[in-house]
Amino acid sequence: MHDPHSYRARLLEGHWFSALPARLQEVLLEIAQVQQLSPGQRLFRRGDQPSGLYAVVAGAMRIGAVNQSGKEALLTLVEPPYWFGEISLFDGLPRTHDAFAAEACTLLWVPQARLLALLDQQPQYWRDFALLMSQKLRLTFIALEEISLLPAAPRLARRLLLMADNYGEASGPRPVIHLAQEQLALMLALSRQTTNQILKELEAQGILHLSYGEIEILDLQRLRQAAQ
Repeated sequence: MHDPHSYRARLLEGHWFSALPARLQEVLLEIAQVQQLSPGQRLFRRGDQPSGLYAVVAGAMRIGAVNQSGKEALLTLVEPPYWFGEISLFDGLPRTHDAFAAEACTLLWVPQARLLALLDQQPQYWRDFALLMSQKLRLTFIALEEISLLPAAPRLARRLLLMADNYGEASGPRPVIHLAQEQLALMLALSRQTTNQILKELEAQGILHLSYGEIEILDLQRLRQAAQ
C-alpha cells in the first residue's frame, strides 16, 4: 500500500488524528508521502534540520540519543498510530533527538514546507498541532516526576502501562509490548539486572509473561496496582 489514504483506518485508531477536523485529516493524507525504513535505519539524528511531521503506521520507531562513544539513551519506543516531529514544526530548529526504525517500519511523512504552507493558509489549525505537542509535554513532566520520586518497581510498572496505551494514542490497552528488557532498562535509566528482577517478580505473580523481545500483560488491573 503506497497511497496514504489506505492508512486512514489505522490513523483513526489514535486519539489525536481522530479528533482532528475532517478537512484537516483529508489534507494531511493528501500531502503525506509513504516512507519505508528497514530495521535499524536512521530517519534523522539530533541536530538535523527539520523535515516535517511523521506518523508510524506499521512497525516501531526508537526515539532517543546516542553519544559520541555510541552509548544510547532510549527515551521511547513508539508504534502505530503515533505522530512525532512536531517540535521542529513550531520552532524551526534542528531535531532534538535521534529516530531509528526498531524493525521494518512504514511511516507517513508530511513535509515541513507543505505543512507550513497549509498553516499559513489555515492558521486555525495551529491549535491542533499544539495539542499534539502539549500531550507529550504533559507526559514528559509526569515521567520526570516519577524518576525523581518513585522506586524502580512502580516506575517500571507505570512505564509498561503507558506503553500499553501507546503514550495516549491507543484506542485500548495493547496486551503485548514489543520491547526487549535491555531497551526497557535504557528507557528507565535502570540496570538490566534490576529491570530483569522486577519483570521476573511480576511474571511470578501472573501479571506478565516474558518472551524474547516481548512483554505480554496478562492482568492489567494488577499491573495498575503494582504501579501505585
